[in-house]
Formats: sequence, structure tokens, C-alpha cells
Amino acid sequence: MERDPLRYALLILLLVPHGAGGIVLGRKAAAGGGVRGETETYAVIFDAGSTGSRVHVFRFDQNMDLVNIGDDIELFVAVKPGLSSYDDDPQEAANSLIPLLEEAEGVIPEELQPTTPIRLGATAGLRILGEEKSEKILKAVRDLFQTNSSLEYKSEWVTVLEGYQEGSYLWVAMNYLLGNLGNKYSDTVGVVDLGGGSVQMAYALSKEAAANAPNISIGNNPYVTKQLLNETNYYLYAYSYLHYGLFAARAEILEAVDGPYSYCVLGGYAGSYKYSGKVYNASASPSGSSYSKCRVEAIKALKINEICTYQDCTFGGVWSGGGGDGQKNLYVASSFYYTAAEVGFIDSETPNALVRPSDFKKAAKIACKSSLEEANVTYPNVTEDNLPYICMDLVYEYTLLVDGFGLKPTQEITLVTKVEYGDSYVNAAWPLGSAIEVVSSQSPQSPALKSFRRLWIQ
Repeated sequence: MERDPLRYALLILLLVPHGAGGIVLGRKAAAGGGVRGETETYAVIFDAGSTGSRVHVFRFDQNMDLVNIGDDIELFVAVKPGLSSYDDDPQEAANSLIPLLEEAEGVIPEELQPTTPIRLGATAGLRILGEEKSEKILKAVRDLFQTNSSLEYKSEWVTVLEGYQEGSYLWVAMNYLLGNLGNKYSDTVGVVDLGGGSVQMAYALSKEAAANAPNISIGNNPYVTKQLLNETNYYLYAYSYLHYGLFAARAEILEAVDGPYSYCVLGGYAGSYKYSGKVYNASASPSGSSYSKCRVEAIKALKINEICTYQDCTFGGVWSGGGGDGQKNLYVASSFYYTAAEVGFIDSETPNALVRPSDFKKAAKIACKSSLEEANVTYPNVTEDNLPYICMDLVYEYTLLVDGFGLKPTQEITLVTKVEYGDSYVNAAWPLGSAIEVVSSQSPQSPALKSFRRLWIQ
């Protein structure tokens, strides 16, 4: 996608008074090298997810453009399992990050390491684990970063992300990569991110719609935050639905089943499903899986019919944000992309693809007619652990988009795993948004350079 350099004359919250000498942040047509020293900045962001831990290292030039680290636009390394798998051994949880930390430090010039921020954001896995156990793990991680790393560290940079932060960071990252920041809100894209433990939606609202956001009780996260990005105010709706990531949703569906079996499990499978320390019966119906009956189970698990006290709700009684122009172009990431690629209705070699929710329905109807034995032949790219649930996953993803988020079955959406940026592709993930925030907020160029300014809309 072409990026208008004039729209990026100032990037990411440049709040410099007129006559201050003027720092002009530009936009490059392609990622390339950079000049070492004060003109470049690195950021190390750990994504501690429910299924694994990943580290992203980004390098920015003086214009806040991404530039290459060696031959790649970012360093990305992942390990499994996630921190929450070590719930009884916090030290081992922290130790699992050591290989990632070593990889990250290995690509950052030694003289820049003391000023390179290191952050860790834990997501649904530690949220589900509970505060006591998750805090013990985070303390062990803080100790690791403080004693074993030469990077710039602050204890508050190791935390469990609030759900709205995860969605907000992804929204910023996606619109940064697409060159949309600085445009009016209707020219930005909305995002949906289906992880393992939670699903996030974020998109920009009009000022009028934001003013009508529901009041929230003290201590709860806001539905809408006001953010100044590239000299443009955005009113950003973001919400995270805990327990409704793909793997967590399997547990919700199996728990909602009335009877000894689920119509979402492929015929011929009799077993159990373990999630977050709990075991669920996952036996198939004697007649096999059924698309229509699986839909009933998925709708029940999503609590579609829960009482809505607002004018517009998604599911579970959650305010939807009201929709609008900021939601008309949706980029849908993570498990939506992976499932579609695994079953073959998009090309796994293509980093993004234009589809419709109805494509998930079509694929689900085919999968739900299959037995486990037949699916093993039909879907060679689906792993053995996931194969019994391929009908369930496709039905859930369709139901989430259409019944949960209210999309029309024919609405075009973009499935995405990476976004083109110059001559490279960058992972479509929230850590880039976090990196933009921390780098621009501590830039030595101006104390007024900030990447995020959030005002709660009450």
C-alpha cells in the first residue's frame, strides 16, 4: 500500500510548540539502514501470551520509521509454552525467557543497550491465572530483567496488560504500518485479534459517538480512550473478551453442552480437552458433528442473548461501540488467519487475504460433515491436537464475527498475519504499538514528544 509522505510529515504524537525549532518526522518509502547513534533507537517488547512467549525487537530512525535489523525489519523469536504453564514454578517461568532475552540483546549495539527499553506485556494466560500466581511470575521476570539484562528496565514495564491496552496497541500498530495515522478516523481500519485466551476488538469512533459512551464503574476499564496520534485526535473503542480466545472458547463451548457429547467435535473422537488446568469431556456425538447443532452450542457459549443494558451490544452484555465508519474496514488477525490457512481457503504463503465471514461458514459446513478419519486426509495442515475441533473452531469463528460482533456474512474483511512496510513485512501484532509508545515518549529530541495520551471518556 502506498503511503503519502505528506501525511506523515509528523509522526506519532508530535507535540512541539510552533517556533520551537521544529522537529520534522518523515515517512520513508522503504525500510533500510540507519545511522548508528542518537539517530536510532531500539525497543524490546516481550509478548507473554497464553500459548507461548515471543520477543520482538524494533529499530526506529530519527523519523520514527522502522529500519532493518540486519536483513530483517524486526527480530522475532518465540518459545512454547507460555508463562502461565509454569503457574507453580515462577522461577522456571522467568527462565523460559532467557533464550529470547539473549537473542534480543545480541542484535542491539552494546553502546545503545543501556538506553534501549525492555517491556513485557502478559495477556490472557496470566489474566486467567489470577492475581496471586501471576504476580509471583511477574516478580520473577522483573528480577531476571534487572539482574541479567543490560537493557533499560523499569518495574512497571513488566505487567499484565489491560485488555483494552492490547487492542489499542494493535490498532496503533496496524494503522501505523498502513500509513493511516494522521488521517480522519473514518480512513483508519478497525482490528479484531483472536488469541488463545481472549479476543480483542478496537476501532475509532466519531467524537459524537464517543461522547455517548456508557459510564463505567470505578476500577473498570474504559470503553473509549482519547488518543492524540500524529497531531490527530482519535476516540478509540477497545474491548477484550476474556475466555473467548480460540482455545478458551473450546472450553466454554464444551462446558455449555447439555449432555455427554458435543456436536462440535468430529465424529470418531472420544477424549478430553484440557485448558487452564481444567479438563473437559470432548466426546463426539454418535452421529458425528453437525454444523447447525454446533452453531447452537457456540451461540450459547457466547451468551448472545444476555441482557443488554445499552443501545448496542456485542455479546455477554458488552457495549459494541455502536459501529460506524471506523469499523467498516476490518483487519482480522491471529487465529482467524491461521485457521483459514490451515483448512485451505486462503493461501498460507500470502500474508493477508480478503475474505468474508461466509467463507468461514462454507468451510465449517464442509468440516462438520467429516469424521476424524476423513478430516485427517482432508486437512493435512491441521495438527493432530487441533483436528478434532476443526468443525468447532470454524463454527465459532463464524458465529463470533456474525452473531457476536454483528458483521454481515457478506462483509469483506482482511485476514492478516503480516503487513507490508516498504520492502518488508512486519508482524501484525500489538508489540509494535507498545514499542511506538515507549520509544516516542522517551525520545531525547523533545520532552513533548509522546506517542499516547489517553483521556478516559466517562
